[in-house]
Order: sequence, then C-alpha cells, then structure tokens
Amino acid sequence: MELLRLPKSMRSRIIPKVVVLCFLSILIAIGAVPGYLSGNWLWKEPPPVVNLKQLRSLREAGLKLPNWKTIEQTTGVVGGHKWSIQTFEGDNPKPIQLLLLPQTANKSQPQVEWVDINGFERWKTDSYTKIQVEVEPLKPTVPNAKVETRFFRAWNQRQTFAVLQWYAWPSGGHPAPSRWFWSDQLAQLHRNRVPWVAVCLQIPIEPLGDIEAARPLAESLAKMVQTALMRDSFGNTQEQSFKQ
Repeated sequence: MELLRLPKSMRSRIIPKVVVLCFLSILIAIGAVPGYLSGNWLWKEPPPVVNLKQLRSLREAGLKLPNWKTIEQTTGVVGGHKWSIQTFEGDNPKPIQLLLLPQTANKSQPQVEWVDINGFERWKTDSYTKIQVEVEPLKPTVPNAKVETRFFRAWNQRQTFAVLQWYAWPSGGHPAPSRWFWSDQLAQLHRNRVPWVAVCLQIPIEPLGDIEAARPLAESLAKMVQTALMRDSFGNTQEQSFKQ
C-alpha cells in the first residue's frame, strides 16, 4: 500500500515498471515449475553458451570494422578481467579506441564493467545521454536489433573523449546489466542462452569539447560494432535469441 501514498507523478512512472517485473516473474515461474516438480531445477545448471569459442577469440583478435584500419590490438587487464583493446584510424582526426570484454565462461555475467573502466582510466565524467540505433539482422526472418547505449563525456589529464558503452547481445543491447539478465533468464526457459559482450568506444574530442559534435560518428560506429559482433561472434545464436 506504500505505493499508493506516493505522488501521482511518481506512481505513473513506477507502476508500469512494477507490472512488467511481475509479468516477467510470472513467465519465469510458469516455465520453471515443471522442472522444479520433476527435480530437474532449470537454473541448477544453466544451458551452455554455444558460441564461447568465437567469443574467446574476440578477446585475442578484436573486430574488423569497414573503412577503419586497426593500428594496434592487444589485451589488457581492467578490473581483473582481460579486455581486447583495439585502436583504429579512419574518419576522425585522431584514432579511436574500442574496448571489448566478451563472455568467456558459461556462468559469467556482466556486472561492474563501467565502474572498472572509469577507475582504470581515472576519468571524470558528465553530459550523460543516450544513443539508440537499429541494426539489420543477418537473416530476414528476424526483426532489427535495437541497441541503446549510454553516451557521455569523459576526461583525464591526457585526453577528452566522447564515450559509448553498452552490453551487446544477438538481438540488441543496453548499458544496464539487468536488461541482459532478464533476456538470458527468458532464454533459459527454452534451454537457450543469450551471450554478451561489453563494449566501450572512445572517440577523442577537443579538451572538454561538446560531445554532440561526435554524435553522428558515434551512431555510425555503434552500428558497425553491433553488426560485426552479430556477424562474427554471435552468428548462430542470433535467430534463437530473437525467438525468446
């Protein structure tokens, strides 16, 4: 009943989220009950991620982006995890940097990757906003992948960046780990999984410059990265992911 005591404006924002959460919980419960009654508890051992080999190779090889040349690709430890760190030159006065952390184990989950990067780079940040893009799928039988990224300005003593961050998966992407979590839980009802890759794009800009000037390039790069991941790393899991 505490919810009813909140101001009307707050209730109008919170109630739809509560309804969605309850609906997802009911769906998961319905799917899990038969396994629970038979003694084969669904989440006791989650189904395998079928493309872990491709995801692991991503950390060592990075991505190929059209019209961008890789001038360096290495692995580096950020927050205790090995990331692919790749530098590209192309349609920008200064090289851009792409950091990728792919899922490399069946039970690994996205957690605090953005906090790890902020600490590693010693960034100060502001100007948070969103960039949303749609990416055409590999097969015409599935809808476009919808990706939401968080877009912000970050700087340290060396450089200012326009930064894009999101967790990519076969049917889309979002910067919040919880969005991947619910997608993966629903997939497990069908004995499938939703693999993921953490993406951090860093576009150099003028010292404390306006990130909006970099928005068109950021949108273009987000589409390129998501498309490359769907093609090379997610591949055979894309269609089953859209079916959840």
